[in-house]
Amino acid sequence: MRNQRPDQPMLRKPQRLPGTRRPAIFTVMFGIVRPCRHRLRGPLYGEWMAHLCGLCLTLRDLHGQFARLVTNYDGLLVSVLTEAQDPAAAVHRTAGPCPLRGFRRADVLDSAASGAQLAAAVSLVLAAGKIRDHIEDRDGAFARRMVAAGAGLTAERWRAAAEQVGATIGFDTSALTDAVGRQAAIERSSGATLAEVTEPTETAVSAAFAHTAVLAGQPGNARPLAEAGRSFGRIAHLLDAVEDLPADRAAGSYNPLLATGTTRTKARETCGMALTELRTAVADLDLRRPTLTESLLVREVGIAVDRVFAEIEGGPAAGLGGWRVPGDRPGMPLVGPCRPGRRRRRSRGPRPGNDSCCDGCCEGCCDACDGCDCSGCDCSC
Repeated sequence: MRNQRPDQPMLRKPQRLPGTRRPAIFTVMFGIVRPCRHRLRGPLYGEWMAHLCGLCLTLRDLHGQFARLVTNYDGLLVSVLTEAQDPAAAVHRTAGPCPLRGFRRADVLDSAASGAQLAAAVSLVLAAGKIRDHIEDRDGAFARRMVAAGAGLTAERWRAAAEQVGATIGFDTSALTDAVGRQAAIERSSGATLAEVTEPTETAVSAAFAHTAVLAGQPGNARPLAEAGRSFGRIAHLLDAVEDLPADRAAGSYNPLLATGTTRTKARETCGMALTELRTAVADLDLRRPTLTESLLVREVGIAVDRVFAEIEGGPAAGLGGWRVPGDRPGMPLVGPCRPGRRRRRSRGPRPGNDSCCDGCCEGCCDACDGCDCSGCDCSC
């Protein structure tokens, strides 16, 4: 194994948890941080993929093949933070061919790495909470009694699995499960403020981020990590609410923005303040390998905020179903999204009569091309 400390005993792969089997219902959650290979320069995209594939394979090793479907982009940030603080603690290995990598081998985080296990525990708790949320709201197929029963069993298995994984690395997952329960209670009540609605998410993410300082043996980072987690949790909760708004309105489901009467302008301002706090907290961290962490928590989170609110500016067709509340007024998007699946010409310099070497690139990639000749950019995001 790479990065094994000479003074540490050989880390052993965790055993697959007992009682695992194919779940009746599964879910896929992506998260708000969705890096593009054209924004993560040099080796950074490979480092990101090492954590992403490592989390996916850790979920498989711990809870079976179908648990890989709960791989969460935001959840694996704790794996990135652990390695950033103590690279020696992040054990890597070479993974075999995978269809999602074009059947290529890859360097990935080993499932014995504590950061990968923390990310797995977080992802399992989030997945279990999401399923229970669907059951309570009777969303779609979850309105059927048999489907809801099977989904409930799956959620309980994933919650128990997360608890076992957390115990092996000294992380009490009750901080997450309690937050999920508190969130449901707040949503059933009336008169809550937006800050009260986002508090459970902030608390849960804060606990997970802060525990990476324990895993990395960097207690001085615990406070700024907790602050970063609170800010990130607030942003993630609000962006999720914005993206879910059209579906929630159509289904008559709970949405934090409608329930609290939060205007678009206020939601954007709240995200902007949280983003400033997040960047301040990240700047206070003592990291041995800060580049990927800063790229994700500073740059990519900012792009995620701009991407979601840029869709609002397009009106009803952009996905918000004409969301309007008294006192609302339009804002200005800052950065366009890099949209997966859009392929344009290979950029090898400016077109005749065009001053930009990025002409023809997919939206959101041009700002990643500063100082380069775009010779390696195929813009196949």
